[in-house]
Amino acid sequence: MTEVNPFNLVRHELIGLEAKIVKSTNRQIVGLKGMVVDETRNTLTIRSGGNYLKIPKNIVQIRFYLPNGEIVDVDGKVIQARPEDRVKMRVKRW
Repeated sequence: MTEVNPFNLVRHELIGLEAKIVKSTNRQIVGLKGMVVDETRNTLTIRSGGNYLKIPKNIVQIRFYLPNGEIVDVDGKVIQARPEDRVKMRVKRW
């Protein structure tokens, strides 16, 4: 598997990446930061401290911190699909 970068992030595995919620319609979760530990079609589970929080993808903008030090912001609606289906997706400009 190729290394995750800003160009293939949407089609790549998200589990294990550090993430931060930068924008949301739910103001209580804005600023939440942690590691992605699970993913379903509609949610990301983020471990923040000792807590595991399920975040709906369709209401957030997420900042991912890639292993190579790059930072990428992604609209949650773009990644709203099952992980195994996202690999096959054709994504225009996100």
